[in-house]
Amino acid sequence: MIQKSERETVKRLAVYIKESPTAYHAVAAGIKRLEAAGFTEWSPLATEAVKPGAKFWYSPYPTCLFAFAIGTKEGTLKLAGAHTDSPCFHIKPNPDCPQQLYLRLNTDIYGGPIHNSWLDRPLSIAGSVALRDGENAMPKLELVDLKAPVLTIPNLAIHMNRDANKGHEWNPQTELLPLLGMKDEKDKDAGFIKFLAKKLKVKSEDILDFDLFVYNTEDALFQGMNEEFLSAPRLDNLTSCFALIEAMTGLEEVSGINVIALYDNEEIGSLTARGADSRTLPMLLENIYEALGKSRSEMNADILAGTLLSVDVAHALHPNFAGKNDPTNFALMNEGVVFKLNSNQKYINNLETLAQLELMCEKEQIPYKKYVNRSDIAGGGTIGNRMASHLPMCGLDMGVPLLAMHSAREMMGVKDQEALERLVREFFARF
Repeated sequence: MIQKSERETVKRLAVYIKESPTAYHAVAAGIKRLEAAGFTEWSPLATEAVKPGAKFWYSPYPTCLFAFAIGTKEGTLKLAGAHTDSPCFHIKPNPDCPQQLYLRLNTDIYGGPIHNSWLDRPLSIAGSVALRDGENAMPKLELVDLKAPVLTIPNLAIHMNRDANKGHEWNPQTELLPLLGMKDEKDKDAGFIKFLAKKLKVKSEDILDFDLFVYNTEDALFQGMNEEFLSAPRLDNLTSCFALIEAMTGLEEVSGINVIALYDNEEIGSLTARGADSRTLPMLLENIYEALGKSRSEMNADILAGTLLSVDVAHALHPNFAGKNDPTNFALMNEGVVFKLNSNQKYINNLETLAQLELMCEKEQIPYKKYVNRSDIAGGGTIGNRMASHLPMCGLDMGVPLLAMHSAREMMGVKDQEALERLVREFFARF
């Protein structure tokens, strides 16, 4: 039976998903929630403001977000990380790619989306645009979300591809270009840039550059005979971002130093300045400890004694492909948080942290499952081991289980988001 609180939790998640078509928007929506809860923007030079009871957010890049709360009591260092990006299509420079009177956009693939899941969907465009700002030497960056379904990637009729139901490998350069509309024969300058300028109410020549993505405009919705599932775009990994933001904004009296880190670029390997395999978080911690009057040795001791949660979605057992799962360590939707284990440390895990979290879940009656990949299936990676390579902390990978991961629409259990949020909140409050 789905509880009212569980349904309300995923309704709030659905709002966040709608506000977050790209990593840029996920960060902006997170900042809005943090500020409403009393967090203020932090600068690395504003050291005098960092003291017990302080709550700050920090966005060194527009697609990354960090927030920290300094406890009023002594305690441990607690970190939790997630990622803001999702697999999708990215618009290239010089994007106009006409075919007869059709105007297509030249795109490339970001991350590892399931290609055919994007076909015949109502698609739109969002991201950031760099605009001229008068005589200023620096451009003005503006968030963009067209919201309207201005794009689609049409499927090929089965009459022209009789083997369509036998599988087809889509060529991303020739077969997956989104259709924007029909060319205007009377206006030779008509194209994407002119269309975008009109939407932004600027001159075409004032658009210097852009970082724009194609996204699925479909809203989240309940499914199942008892509405026990939520179907939505970008559950990977906005479920985790939202859980960390909700946990941080719900903190009351806490101990130690509590940090959430929402990174970009996980879907392409994290090996960027905005990714988890960077020194951004260690630099932030160095500034925090310096502001608190603590030495590097004290910081290093806290890191070694601290705990790290890597929060990313897990694979739910697929009812039509049950053989893809380990025979004894699998996860079902609506059975709570999934603890992701891997003997080769593709997911971070250690016995002590796992046992501590199990005890906490038992005490707080938070449902959880342990998940291990089949021995002959490698599975995906997360930001956990990337973060731990820079911050050698004990920790655990976890998240809500999904079906159709990396599809244009994914599916989760309605009960699981509340379990994840409760776990992260208890981790910060009591660990």
